[in-house]
Amino acid sequence: MDVRTICLGILTRADATGYEIKKRVEEGGYRPFVEASFGAIYPALNKLTKDRFVSVRAEAQEKRPDRKIYSITEAGRRAFVASLMKPLTEDRHRSPFAFAMLFADLLPEQHIAQMLDAYIAHTEQALAQLQQADAKPKSQREHFANGMSQAAYAATLEYLRSHRLNGETRTAEAAE
Repeated sequence: MDVRTICLGILTRADATGYEIKKRVEEGGYRPFVEASFGAIYPALNKLTKDRFVSVRAEAQEKRPDRKIYSITEAGRRAFVASLMKPLTEDRHRSPFAFAMLFADLLPEQHIAQMLDAYIAHTEQALAQLQQADAKPKSQREHFANGMSQAAYAATLEYLRSHRLNGETRTAEAAE
């Protein structure tokens, strides 16, 4: 999903600054679904403003530049719904951890154990964040999507924990 669509979607929920949009992507339960950097959010918001899909208002702050607060327009809402109506692209799971594990036979066993520990901790944190986001009132559809991501993280944790010894053993055997 492109960053413009992500911004429009988040703005359907509430007005926001570019920083708040980034924070909602990272911490608001959207992280398993999409990613958006500041370097992509601000140009997208500028284009959406130019296309009149969002409006922007300045809010004064003490000793700081004015905050730009973005709101979705009716045209933006229609454009967002239209983008959701198009066929979706295939889901992609990108995992630097899984890629590194493809070549784990080249690594010392201790390093593999550290990688596993770090990945388990990261996955536990991501699952907890989703569970916390899911505790807030949501629509039934948001609850469904969040639950789907929670199930994926839980399954990943179960796999990592149940195959951990097996994976480390196989790697050690391959090194012999």
